[in-house]
Amino acid sequence: MPYSDAGHAPVTVIGLGRMGQALARAFLADGHPTTVWNRSAAKAEQLVARGAILAASARAAAAASPLVVICVADYQAARELLDPLGDVLAGRVLVNLTSGTSKQARETADWATLQGATYLDGVILAFPQGIGTADAVLLYSGPRPAFDTHESTLQSLGAGTTYLGVDHGLSSLYDLAMLSVMWSVLNGFLHGTALLGTAQVDAATLAQFMKQGIGSMIEWISAYAEQIDAGKYPAVDSTINTHLAGMKHLIQESESLGINVELPKFVKTLTDRAVADGRGGDSYAAMIEQFRKPTTARP
Repeated sequence: MPYSDAGHAPVTVIGLGRMGQALARAFLADGHPTTVWNRSAAKAEQLVARGAILAASARAAAAASPLVVICVADYQAARELLDPLGDVLAGRVLVNLTSGTSKQARETADWATLQGATYLDGVILAFPQGIGTADAVLLYSGPRPAFDTHESTLQSLGAGTTYLGVDHGLSSLYDLAMLSVMWSVLNGFLHGTALLGTAQVDAATLAQFMKQGIGSMIEWISAYAEQIDAGKYPAVDSTINTHLAGMKHLIQESESLGINVELPKFVKTLTDRAVADGRGGDSYAAMIEQFRKPTTARP
C-alpha cells in the first residue's frame, strides 16, 4: 500500500488502556483521523466524543488505516489480537508499543513479515499524561523507510520521537536498560531514606540532596562510558578498592541501625568478585565486566 505521510494522516489505535487512550487522544489532538478498538467498547466512549471512530472489530480497525498502532498489556495479548488479522495487515505498517523483550520483538517482526506487513517495534518512556508533550520520549526500531514515511504522524505522540536502527530488538533493549537504571536509582533512594529515617530525617530532605548528587553522577557516567567503550579503566577519581571500603561502612551502619542490608550486600558481592578478578585498582567502570557475565549458580 504506497503511502506518503502528508497532512493529517489516518491512524488506528488498538488497545485502550490508560496508555492506549493517551495515544489516541494525542493523534486526535493533532488532527489525525483516528480509528480505535478495544475488547471493552466502553473505554472508547470519551475518545469517540473527541471525534474518534470506534471500529466494530479489531479486523475493521486494522483495515481502516495504513498505520496501525497497538498497545496492550504484553506480547502474548498483542499476538492473540494480531494473529487472526494477518491477511488484513498486508501492506500496512504495524507499530507495536507493547513492552516486552528483544526476542519477542524480533519474533513478532518475523511474524509480521510473513503476513506482508511492515513492522516497527517501539517503546514509550513516559507516563500516559505525558503523551503528546515535549517530555514524551518514544523509541522505534525496524525498517527506516517505514519510520520515515510515518514519522510526522508518530511525532504527535511526543517530541522525543527517535529512530534507533533496523534491529527490531533495539527498542526493547533500550527500554529495559532504562528500567535497570531507574530501579537502581529508586532502590538506592529508598534504602537511603530508611537509613536517614532512623535519625528522623524525612524523605523530602534527602530528595533535595539527591538532585544535586545526581547531577554529579551524570558527569561520572559520561566519563565511565568512555572508559567502557575503550575497554580501559584508569582510576581517575577512585578505585574499586576505595568503593569497597565505603560499601563495608554502609553495611555496618545499616546493620547497626536495624534496616535491611540485602541491597548493599549484593553490590558488595559483585564488587568482591571484581577485586578477585584483579580489578581492585581500576575505576568503578571496570564493574561492567561483572555485569557482562551470565548468572551462574554459586554454592
